[in-house]
Amino acid sequence: MHLIKNTSIDFLKYRKIAYVISLTIMFAGVLSLVFRGLNFGIDFKGGTEVVLRFQNDFEVRDVRAILKEAGVEGAIKSYGADRSLLVQTAFEGDLNQLRALVSNALDDRFPDNPHTVLRVDSVGPSIASDLKWAALKALLGAVIAILLYVGIRFEFRFAAASVVAIFHDVFIVLGIFSIFGGIFDFMPLDINQGIIAAFLTIAGYSINDTVVVYDRIRENIRSGKPADYTTIFNKSLNQTLSRTVITSGTTLVVVLVLFVFAGPAIRGFTFAILLGIIVGTYSSLFIAAPVVLDWQLKTRRPIKLRGG
Repeated sequence: MHLIKNTSIDFLKYRKIAYVISLTIMFAGVLSLVFRGLNFGIDFKGGTEVVLRFQNDFEVRDVRAILKEAGVEGAIKSYGADRSLLVQTAFEGDLNQLRALVSNALDDRFPDNPHTVLRVDSVGPSIASDLKWAALKALLGAVIAILLYVGIRFEFRFAAASVVAIFHDVFIVLGIFSIFGGIFDFMPLDINQGIIAAFLTIAGYSINDTVVVYDRIRENIRSGKPADYTTIFNKSLNQTLSRTVITSGTTLVVVLVLFVFAGPAIRGFTFAILLGIIVGTYSSLFIAAPVVLDWQLKTRRPIKLRGG
C-alpha cells in the first residue's frame, strides 16, 4: 500500500537545519536537567503513594491544604477515573497509621463528600535505588544489543548512527519531561518504571523505522552508482516515506486515543510514546541516514553492506 507515491523530496538538503533544531532542543533539555532535574515517582526515589476516590467533585488545592495540616505533605495530583487523587509522600512508618491519618483528616473536613482509600503502596529507599540501577542497565543493554545487531546486519557506521538516533529520541523526550515535569496536575510527568518501559518502546520503534530505511539504502547501493551516495540516500528516504507515514500515523492515532481517554493513570506513559513516535519518525528521516551520509562524505570510504 502506497499512500504517498513518487515523491522527490530533498531530505538531505535540510539535514544541517535538522541538526541545529535537534541540538537546540537537546541543549534546552540539558539546561532543564541541570537546573530543574526530574520528577521521580516512588519507584525511583522511595516513599508512599495513597490513591483516593471521592464521591463528589472537589478542589485539589483544598485536599492538599487539608492533608498538609494533618502532616501529610507531598505531591497531590489527579489519577485514574474521575474524582480520584494520587497522594505521594515521604511518610515512613505504619501504612495503616497513614491510612487512618488521611481518612480522619478528610472525614473531618469533607463530611458531605465521602471518600475511599483504594490502595496504599510504599517503596523503601534501598529498593528504589535498586530499581533505578536496574532501569539504567535495561536501557544500556538495549542500546548495546541494537548496536551489535545493526553492526552485524549492515556495518559499523550504520550501527553508530542508529544509536545516535536512539539517544537523540530518548534524550529529547527526557528533556521535555524535565522541562514540563510537575507543571500540570493532570499530567505530572514523573519518571517511573512505566516511563522506562516507554523509553525502551521508543528505542525499539526508532530502530525498526531506521532499519527499514537502511534496507532500502542497501538495495539501492547494490543496484545504483556507488559513488552517488547523496542521490541514493535521498531516493531511499522517498521510497520508504509512504511506509513511514502509514506506520507512524496509525500508531499515533491509537496512542492519541489512549492519551485522551485512558485517564491520568497512564497519561505520562502515553505522552512519552506520543513524543517518541513523532521524534522517532523525524530522526529516521533527518538524523540516522544523514549521519551515515555525512560520515561517508567525510571519510570517502565506500559503504560495504552485509547480508540481504
